[in-house]
Amino acid sequence: MKILIIVTHPDIKNSVINKRWIEELNKYPNKYLVHQLHEAYPDEKIDVLAEQKLVEQHDKIVFQFPYYWFNCPSLLKKWMDEVLTHGWAYGSKSGYKLAGKKIALAISLGVEKHELRPSEKYKYPLAELTHPFELSFQYVKADYQPPFAYYGIDNNPSEEWIEDSVSLYLDFLDAL
Repeated sequence: MKILIIVTHPDIKNSVINKRWIEELNKYPNKYLVHQLHEAYPDEKIDVLAEQKLVEQHDKIVFQFPYYWFNCPSLLKKWMDEVLTHGWAYGSKSGYKLAGKKIALAISLGVEKHELRPSEKYKYPLAELTHPFELSFQYVKADYQPPFAYYGIDNNPSEEWIEDSVSLYLDFLDAL
């Protein structure tokens, strides 16, 4: 079954990493379904039923986005608020449509990995930064997986650095 990749990037045309990842994923239409939220909803009016149906058709879902201001792009937050509804994603006998589905994040970060310092609670800073996602997906009984992260986008990456990210990302997806 294909992996659903839900991409949220407000400026994909000027993206370096996320745009390259999408280009590569689109080479394998039998393995991945790339769904770009900003392309599907330029007015940000989300078709909740269509999104729920799309999610129901996949057992593995990856949310791909640039991580900035210690969060996801606002359209992804809006998507979660509107699509993960009571009675569908949680809270009733007919809910929990994400139960057992593998869910993961694929994020690009501007900072270098060493710039994120561990805290007392989290040995790995990325776990702390993505903890709200983990809690949200655990709440709806999804099988939340550790995220894929590629660091250092703000440091004028070379083409080689970008291409290295592609194979690492595909390996991550194959391991889901």
